[in-house]
Amino acid sequence: MSAGAVPFRLNRARSATEQVFEHLRAQIVGLTLKPGTVLARPALCDYFQLSQSPIREALLRLEEERLVDIYPQHQTRVRAIDLAAARQAHFFRLSVELEIAWVLARAPRVALGQQLTDIVARQRGCLEAGDFERFTRIDMAFHKRMYDASELPDLWAMMRSCSGNLDRLRRLHLPLNGKALSILRQHDRIARCIAEGDAAGAQRAVRQHLSGTLQALDELRARFPDMLLPADYAPGR
Repeated sequence: MSAGAVPFRLNRARSATEQVFEHLRAQIVGLTLKPGTVLARPALCDYFQLSQSPIREALLRLEEERLVDIYPQHQTRVRAIDLAAARQAHFFRLSVELEIAWVLARAPRVALGQQLTDIVARQRGCLEAGDFERFTRIDMAFHKRMYDASELPDLWAMMRSCSGNLDRLRRLHLPLNGKALSILRQHDRIARCIAEGDAAGAQRAVRQHLSGTLQALDELRARFPDMLLPADYAPGR
């Protein structure tokens, strides 16, 4: 098993478990490690050049986020996209970001609107280059800037910890039917509403922006049946 094409370099000043977790999570969410991929501990130890302990702890954290299934004394596999987890994360994220949009846009905030517009410009460059991985990272930067501007960094971390399956679903949707271009238009609208102090418009834009992927769920099921958990899934089966 390969942990993906992205090279790994351990930072001795940080927790090894945290770094392994972040590295594997990023590749699972980015679909480099696809559902069904076996994460064999000996191979992971060799790849990361670490002992079993940080590998085991990182895999347990991934299991908590419903991104892998661990079968004791057998194997660990990347779980297919868990739609129940994705729906719950969507409800949480939508609720929070609707309120953030309202708070940020109660009065005109030209400087923040320009910062967000600058991020959109970087995203547009990624789309023109066909770089969906960087496009997704900058997408996260756009939303993180809104949380930071609202002075809610802990809430951002909480939201990110439960959104792995939703992020995988969104990554699956990204190259289809002009989805990436619609993201740019919606981000532009959010930034403009915040700059102009249009709180109701900002909320409408956020609702439209965050709802598109779940509305396309039937198409995603038809296109990628092996990527999504079946309705009767039960862990350990």
